[in-house]
Formats: sequence, structure tokens, C-alpha cells
Amino acid sequence: MVDIRKVPTIQDVARHAKVSTATVSRALSTPGRVSEGTRARISEAIRATGYTLNQTARSLRQRTARTILVALPDIRNPFFSSILDAVEREASGRGYGVLVVNLYLGRETACRLQDYMLSNRADGLLLLDGSLDLETLRAMTMAPHSVPLVVACEEIPDAGFHTVLTDNARAAERATRHLLDLGHRKIGHLLGPEHNIVSRDRLAGFAAALEQAGLAPTPQWLFRGNFEMESGFSAAARFMSLSDRPTALFAANDESAIGFLSGLRQHGLQCPRDISIVGFDDLGVAPHYSPPLTTMRQPRETLGRMAAETLLDVIENGADGRETLRIVLNSELIVRESTAHPPQPVPAR
Repeated sequence: MVDIRKVPTIQDVARHAKVSTATVSRALSTPGRVSEGTRARISEAIRATGYTLNQTARSLRQRTARTILVALPDIRNPFFSSILDAVEREASGRGYGVLVVNLYLGRETACRLQDYMLSNRADGLLLLDGSLDLETLRAMTMAPHSVPLVVACEEIPDAGFHTVLTDNARAAERATRHLLDLGHRKIGHLLGPEHNIVSRDRLAGFAAALEQAGLAPTPQWLFRGNFEMESGFSAAARFMSLSDRPTALFAANDESAIGFLSGLRQHGLQCPRDISIVGFDDLGVAPHYSPPLTTMRQPRETLGRMAAETLLDVIENGADGRETLRIVLNSELIVRESTAHPPQPVPAR
């Protein structure tokens, strides 16, 4: 004999928990909108009834994908790992999957983003790159498509998109002031990509700290880079070619700082004996490098969680009348062994 059992439904869960089906639905899709006690009763009712959410059927009924798309400039960059982890955790907790797109194809990738969003394969876009064509993004976010969009990590000025980022200019100013407080007056800067807004903000913070100390950036101490380790390694060779060298350097990110340190080591220089170095990001390798790297710690997990939370709120609650959010998180100076007082001049014999 075949044992045919009735598949438990959301109505069964609601009856067992003594709540409405709408409350059960809210608890499953947006648990933050349901009290902890009610969520506990619903969780117990789900276990007791054996109810399993059929996400595919639900998505078909609601004509949603229950998926968000995350677009980032370089998936190889370890900076994004903890951000993506936080995004996935927040999305999963609210019943959403995550798709990741690498933006290395430039404008072609922007067209791919349009294909994803306008074919209903994702319900919203979390963009971790401020360099995409603004008109392409506006075309997606305006009627009739009205794709929910949140920009994180990098800002797109005057675009009017919800944005979650860190205090790049102020953090760079604090990093440079740390070197000034140690007594350095000859301070260089290893820049990021020339047209990147994060690079520009960190350069602006560097220059502001120098100006407050009555100094100005020295052009030959501004080393071009692109946030990659290899660019820091190359900058070390340019540093060695100078007849008058800075005693300290603020690097636009940790990867380039580590590349610079590696390059100096090949030339026989030691940090911080010969030069002090501050990075930016506090990557996982920063405290374990030799020497451990002084750096600005970005709250990457918080950034990822808040960006995902903002996007999911827009997806679920709509954007009508919603004020455009601009959330700026503070970075923290982490002092380690790569910074010290400037070397004392050797007295003449």
C-alpha cells in the first residue's frame, strides 16, 4: 500500500503557531519585522509540521527570482572576500541567493548586468564598483524597469543611488597624521588607479593632513599604482632611484603596500628602520607580514551586511517616497610594527 501523506502548508504552520499566514510569510521573508517571540513560535511550528518552503514555486507565483546580483571590479582581490561573505549571510538569512559578476569586461559587462536584471534573473543589484557608465545604470533604475540598486565601497557622485561606503578621505588623513605624529616630515604616497574615486579621496585626505602640518605633497614622492601588489613592487624601484627619499609612505591599500615592502627588501632596505609604511584595508595578511603592517581597518563585514540589508529592504518594501541613503562607516587606525620614528641622521665625522 502506498502511504500518501498530505504535504504541510503555510496554513498548517499558521494554525500551529496561532498566527496569521501573513505573519508566517513575513517571518520567513523579512524576519526583522516579526518579534523574537513570534519567530520562535513559528520556528517551532515549522519543525512540528515538517513544512518546507518551496522557494521555486514561491518565486514563480510572485514573479521574483529571490536572488540579488553582486557586481565587483576584481574577484581576485582579497579585499572583497569578507564583504561577499557578509552579503551572502544577510541574503541567505532573508531567503535570497547571490549571483556574482566580475566587471573585468568593462562596458560589455555593463550590458551583461542589464541582461541579468531585465530578464528577471535577479531582483536587485549591489554594485561594488563606481566606474560603470552612469547612463547605463540610470536606464536600469528608472521606469519602466526600476531595478533596485545599492552602490557600496565606491561612490558615484551626484547619481542619487543608495550608497554604503567607508570614510576614505578622513581615514587617509588619519593615516598620514599618524606618520606626522611620529615626527616624519618627508612623506610620500603610493596612489591607486588614477581615475578611481577611492584613490582620489585617499589622495585628498593625504594632502589635507600635510596641509594642516604646513606641508605640501612632493610630486616626486607620489608613486603611481593600481591597488595591485605588482604596482607597489614597481614603485619600490622608482623610490630607490631618488636622490632625496621620503622617510615614510602612505599606500592607498594593503596590497600595494606589501608589494612596496617586498621591493624594498630586495634592495636591502628594512621597514621601519629605513622607512615607515602605512597601508589601507587591513587584509588578513596585514598582521602576519614582516613587519606586521600598520593600516586603516575598513569595517568590511559591516559594510557588506548593511549594503545587502539596504538592497533587500528596497526590494521588499519598494522605493516610493524613500529617502536616498548615504551611509558612511568609520575606519580604524591599527598600529603595528611597520611604522616608527624617522631614522636619525648619521652625524658627520
